[in-house]
Amino acid sequence: MEIKRSGSQPSGKGPAHYFSGTVRIDPLFQADAPARAVGTHVTFEPGARTAWHTHPLGQTLIVTAGCGRAQRWDGPIEEIRPGDVVWFPPGEKHWHGAAPTTAMTHIAIQEQLDGKTVDWLEQVSDEQYQA
Repeated sequence: MEIKRSGSQPSGKGPAHYFSGTVRIDPLFQADAPARAVGTHVTFEPGARTAWHTHPLGQTLIVTAGCGRAQRWDGPIEEIRPGDVVWFPPGEKHWHGAAPTTAMTHIAIQEQLDGKTVDWLEQVSDEQYQA
C-alpha cells in the first residue's frame, strides 16, 4: 500500500502551449507498470481551457467544482457541472475548460500507451470557445 499525502506533490501551471488562460495542475497518481492509469486534479480559471487534443486510450473527467465546457470535434459545446462524468473515447479530438465567467475543477484519469497519455494539437480559438 502507498499513501500520497495531500500537499506532498507540488502544483504546476498548465503550460501555455497546451492551455489558454490560467490553469493549475495537481498530480494525484501515476501507476507503476504494469498498471497504466494516471490521475490529475485540474483547476481552470474563468475562460481557461485546454488546446484540442486526443488520448490514445481515452480519458475520463469527473467534474468536482464550478461550471465548465467540453466539446468534441464537430460536436456542440456541452456545459459540465459538479458530479458530471465525461468520457472521451480513444483518439477523439476534444477540448475542455471553464465557463467564461466561472472556474471549473475536474479530476482527469487516463491511461498511458507506450508512456504517452495525450497528443496535443492546435489551440482552441476564441471563436470556437465562444460558439
